[in-house]
This record gives sequence, structure tokens and C-alpha cells, in this order.
Amino acid sequence: MHIRAIVGLNVLRIRRERQLSQEELSLRAKVTRAYLSGIEAGTRNPTVDMLARLGDALGVSVEELVKSS
Repeated sequence: MHIRAIVGLNVLRIRRERQLSQEELSLRAKVTRAYLSGIEAGTRNPTVDMLARLGDALGVSVEELVKSS
């Protein structure tokens, strides 16, 4: 599986576990909802800085976002 797909699935899974909407997570991470949607769909290639912002917003490490299950 491509790393973008892995990151997207992890962001989606963790966001749902935290019961956050895309809108709420996008506000916390200071990114547009459309960009977040692209990350979750695996079509956007997030930077390391973006992974750190998403991790902070979700309360997880960057490693948690990129690990394959």
C-alpha cells in the first residue's frame, strides 16, 4: 500500500475514534477541510510539517500516522 493511503487511513481512523468531524480537525490543524479530505482519501501528499500538525491536533505522534497496521 502506498504511504499516502496508509497516512490517510490512519488519520481517518484516529479522527473517527476521537469522534471529530473533518471540519473540527481541519480547524485544529489549521488546514482547509478540502485539503484534509484529500489526505484522508490518499490523494494529497502531506509534508512532514503537516503530519506534525495533524498529529498534534489528534494527540498522536507522527509515527502513529505513518505506521502500517
